[in-house]
Amino acid sequence: MTSINLLDVFRWTFRRNQNDVIKLYDALSPMMQITARGDMLNFGYWDDAHQNPISAQQNLCKYTATLAQIKDAKLIVDVGSGLSAPATYWKKMYENIQVCCVNINYAQLHHGIYSRIEHVNASAINLPFKKRSIDRIIALESAQHFKPFSSFIKNAETILTNSGLMVLAIPVITEEIESITNLGILKFTWSSEHYSLQHIRKCIHDGGFVIDEEILLGRSVYVPLADYYIKNRPMLKKLLIKEYPSYVETILFKSMQKMKKASKDGIIDYVLVRCSLKNKN
Repeated sequence: MTSINLLDVFRWTFRRNQNDVIKLYDALSPMMQITARGDMLNFGYWDDAHQNPISAQQNLCKYTATLAQIKDAKLIVDVGSGLSAPATYWKKMYENIQVCCVNINYAQLHHGIYSRIEHVNASAINLPFKKRSIDRIIALESAQHFKPFSSFIKNAETILTNSGLMVLAIPVITEEIESITNLGILKFTWSSEHYSLQHIRKCIHDGGFVIDEEILLGRSVYVPLADYYIKNRPMLKKLLIKEYPSYVETILFKSMQKMKKASKDGIIDYVLVRCSLKNKN
C-alpha cells in the first residue's frame, strides 16, 4: 500500500514551491493513473462521444493540438509534460513533428521516455532554448503550477518564433479568492496556484502576447468528471484502497463533490487560450 502522509500533503499544498509540487505529483499522480487507467494527468474534455477518462483526456489533447495547429509546426515544446502521454499522443497523430517534453519532475520525465520524443529536465520559468527557436509552446493543464506565471510568459515570449503560437489549457478561478481555504476540500484535487482568468489575461498581454482565441470549457470538464467518479465510485474505491488508505479515497470523493458544486456555482472554470506574439521582431 502506498504510504501517504496527509500532513505532508497539506504542507505541500499550502507552500507550493517547486519541490512541493514535485512531491505532490509523486504522491497523487498514481491516484489519477488508477482512476483513469492511463498515464494522462488532465481532467479531460467530456462530451457525448467521450464518456470515460481516457477518451475524455485524449479528446482534450486532440482539441489542444488542433487549437495549436501543430500539424503545421516543426518543433513543439510541451511544458510541464507530466508522464509524456500527451506528447506521445501528438507524435502518433503527426509523425513529422518534433516534440520536446519539459518537466521539472525528473521521475515523471523518466517515466515518459519515448524514443522519438526529446526530454529536458528544466523549470517552466527558465526554459533552456535559443531565442526565436520554438514553433509551438503548449502547457496542457500544467501552467497553474508555474510560479510566478508572469515569468513563464516572458520566457516563452523570448523563445517563440515570430510566427509561433502558445497554447495553454489551464484551470482558473473566475474571481480572486482571498484564501485557499475558500476552495474547501477541492484543494486536494487542485493542488496548485489558483490563478484568476483576469490574472492569466493580464500576464499574457503584459508579457508580449495577444490572445487570438479564448475558449471556456469548464462545463465540459468538472461536472462530467465528478459525475463519472460518483457514478463509478464503488469500482474506483476498490481500486484505490488497494494502494491507498480508505480515508484518502473519502477525501477524494468529497473533493469531487466540491469541484462539481464550485463549477456549477461559477467559481471555477477551465480555459484554453491560443496566443501569438504582439511584436514580431
